[in-house]
Amino acid sequence: MLRKAIGAVVILVLAIICVAQTPSAPSSPLSPLSPSSSSPPADPRGVIRLRVRVRADESTKGLSRKRFFLIKGSPEQNKSVIQAIEQQPVLARDCYYQRAGASEALIKWLKEGDCESVYCREVQPADIEGSDAVPEFLKALAAGEKEFGSRQFALKWLTVNLPENLRDGFYKNRQSELGALIKQAEAASGAKVLSVMTDRNGTAYFTDLEPGTYTLSNILATEIGSAGANWNCEVKVKPGDLATEKPFLISNRANKDKNVKCSAMEKPLPVCVPAP
Repeated sequence: MLRKAIGAVVILVLAIICVAQTPSAPSSPLSPLSPSSSSPPADPRGVIRLRVRVRADESTKGLSRKRFFLIKGSPEQNKSVIQAIEQQPVLARDCYYQRAGASEALIKWLKEGDCESVYCREVQPADIEGSDAVPEFLKALAAGEKEFGSRQFALKWLTVNLPENLRDGFYKNRQSELGALIKQAEAASGAKVLSVMTDRNGTAYFTDLEPGTYTLSNILATEIGSAGANWNCEVKVKPGDLATEKPFLISNRANKDKNVKCSAMEKPLPVCVPAP
């Protein structure tokens, strides 16, 4: 009996020792108590949904295919940049092309599409036929037919045979002015200037933005009717602000609409001076 009792005690002690020495299962990496589960939260980012509605004559519409810029810092912090923007002379499209010797038909064609260059839209048969034909297009088409031996190819490459100043001279002038002002803005703010272009409804999105205060600007005046419009307004981006339900609405006319967050400063377009 004593031997049996001693044997039972020995077996019990060995069992306890084995259990004590068995390694415990590692904690799950997804366990709330595990240090590795507390990963840092993603950087909060914001979005600005820009909606541009302008009034010209008696109608209101979305401002399509226009570029807007976001400069880091408030308008007060970017005061010198805004002053340079507002003091920039307005280069009216019609004035440029008149001085470049463009025909009234070409100026009308550009104006109908709100185009800065002939690359803005495709040349249609009506633009090279009949009483509304654009003389510059006809001349370029004839040169292309002589060069390529095909009217189809000549039409496809029509812009190649236009003089450079009529082809994209106005656009290049604007880009040169824009580049200089963007460079000044980036030097003043210490950050890259962001840009977007509105769609056909006048809507655009600035995405993946760091929280903070920004200056929204079109930098170069936008022609609306007989005036040039400049926007330079403060926009605040909060962490995680998606702004999908509350677009940032801007307009060219100051009004009592509480939804309009930014109104343009307008000044009359200059009177065109004929080329000497």
